[in-house]
Amino acid sequence: MGNLNTEQKKIVFASFLGWALDAFDFFLLTFVLKDVAATFGVEIHDVAYALFLTLATRFVGAFIFGRLGDRFGRKPILMLDILCYSILGAAAAFAPSLTVFLVLRALFGVAMGGEWGLGSSLAMESISPQSRGLVSGILQCGYPAGFLLASIVYGLFYNTSLFGYVIDWRGLFLFSIIPALLVLFIRQHVPESPAFIEAQKTEKPPFLATLASHWQLVLYATILMMAFNMFSHGSQDLYATFLQKQHDFDQHTVSILTIVANLGAITGGLVFGALSERIGRANAITLAALIALPAIPLWAYGSTPVLLAIGAFVMQISVQGAWGVIPAHLNELFPSAVRATLPGFIYQLGNFLASYNGPYQAKLAEQTSFSYALAVVIGIVAIVVAVFIRFTPERRGEVITAVT
Repeated sequence: MGNLNTEQKKIVFASFLGWALDAFDFFLLTFVLKDVAATFGVEIHDVAYALFLTLATRFVGAFIFGRLGDRFGRKPILMLDILCYSILGAAAAFAPSLTVFLVLRALFGVAMGGEWGLGSSLAMESISPQSRGLVSGILQCGYPAGFLLASIVYGLFYNTSLFGYVIDWRGLFLFSIIPALLVLFIRQHVPESPAFIEAQKTEKPPFLATLASHWQLVLYATILMMAFNMFSHGSQDLYATFLQKQHDFDQHTVSILTIVANLGAITGGLVFGALSERIGRANAITLAALIALPAIPLWAYGSTPVLLAIGAFVMQISVQGAWGVIPAHLNELFPSAVRATLPGFIYQLGNFLASYNGPYQAKLAEQTSFSYALAVVIGIVAIVVAVFIRFTPERRGEVITAVT
């Protein structure tokens, strides 16, 4: 990031960390699905509906917080959004029943849905076009970085004693309050998007009119994001449970394997985000997606921790390598007047359409095996992403201004 000034680096750091801590809150649940199920006396697939609800409600938050961001500014609404997801994430620790737990995770999904659109628009509007690919990869790496952090917290603290209290799944969720501290940094060090400030000098077109004029692009991008979200969540959300249930690994082995996977994810995001500046957004995504296919045998069917680690590392290079291009690509496709709303809303609407994947994979795993449930989804979706991205508009390098 040598070509970014100090102010721009702070913006990128805050946007990255906001998405990382958002993902941290989400992925904590993936490590304790069976423990939450045991507490409430239900099956794992019943608790997996919490993943479904979180993903299904994210498009609501993307729209609400996105519209607020387009009206009042990226910075203040990003701060509000982070406070909301921190409080709601921690509140799950006090759920007295599965029903209350599911409701809280649904509300958390609303708050989670707002962060990506706000953070990515703030960053992309504040940097030069030449830096967009690398910064895109950095921003999207916030997601596996959050997963990595959740892996470390689970491995270090779960079922250990802290201040005389043994940390169970409820104790893990209390860590969700930590992201609220990021608001203090944003308030002091992060400026508002220059494109948003410039946009205030001109009259904005009505949102519905803008949506109508781009309806074909919106439809295409929504279907694309559905495939992308099945790619990521189909490879991540049940992987820890797969390691626990099918391989009977202890928590430290599970933690190490997910850490290795997320190191691969971070590598993929950075490499393919930067590569997209040279070979184009669509080409970078295609190449990344196809890497998943040869990784499947080791990732889903590896018989030892070492083989599974190699497979997980390569798989997440593929998944997050493709995702690393998306923050730049989606923000380049839409005009400034709706940039905090539409990219995030489309991303999360795709999430909504893909949200049943978690319960579906859990049920399929019960009927067959986790290996099969993971492999069949990822094999199909990797091909869909690689083919479907070929039809995308390519707007790499275009200047993002108030009137694009």
